[in-house]
Amino acid sequence: MLKNLNLDALIPGHEQRTYQRRFVQNKSENLFLGSFESMAAAEAAAPPNLPVGYDNADAATTLYSPQVFAWDYPAIHWLADAFLNGMRSLFDLGGHVGIKYYAFKRVIGYPERLRWTVCDVPSVAKAGEALAQSRDVSAELAFCSDWRLASGNDVLFLSGSLQYLPSTMKEILQALETPPRRIILNTTAVHADRTLYTLNSIGVGVCPYRIQHHEEVLNEIRGFGYRRRDMWRNDGKPIAIPFVEGGDAAYYFGCCFDRP
Repeated sequence: MLKNLNLDALIPGHEQRTYQRRFVQNKSENLFLGSFESMAAAEAAAPPNLPVGYDNADAATTLYSPQVFAWDYPAIHWLADAFLNGMRSLFDLGGHVGIKYYAFKRVIGYPERLRWTVCDVPSVAKAGEALAQSRDVSAELAFCSDWRLASGNDVLFLSGSLQYLPSTMKEILQALETPPRRIILNTTAVHADRTLYTLNSIGVGVCPYRIQHHEEVLNEIRGFGYRRRDMWRNDGKPIAIPFVEGGDAAYYFGCCFDRP
């Protein structure tokens, strides 16, 4: 376990120390460092001079753009299919300031009476509300910071966010009185053999990060009676934890599940 980030003693060797400094000084890359026993242990090892998590002004206003990436299209397909089949309420857990709402709107014909709710940390949700008001989409796009409000929505959507959450899919679904009809995951960090916990540099801070055993994620959803409709790998989006055994075997994936 990494208690304090001592750049000269954490991992021996010039190459490792060079990478550690790159991690601490990072402003634009998606970097990972270390292996830990839990999310809490990873958070405890965060560099003391960097913000931890997304709940800060820089993370709320400077990260991400509403761009459609190649690895987004499977999720776009299943969202469009949901709308065609009458689903009108979508809960976007970890959706930042609504980046996928704005990005996908360019390629999906959103239906009338759509209610897209983004759940994120308070500072990000506040920035998202202001942006939605400035773009006059507040009637369709709402924000909150309580993920339990996902209960009763038609679609639960997590794009690149499950790995940052302290709760697993099992814990999330257990807490919902009325589970969603459809679950769509995209760019979810997984590992074929085991679960890893690490630190992720997001440029304006660091976050504890869970790379969960692939089958464990699927089984957690199946355990609530869901049937898998599709599954895919998000090829083209890199992920690796240098100097950690098995750290090069992580990858991003997505899936779509329906509740009969």
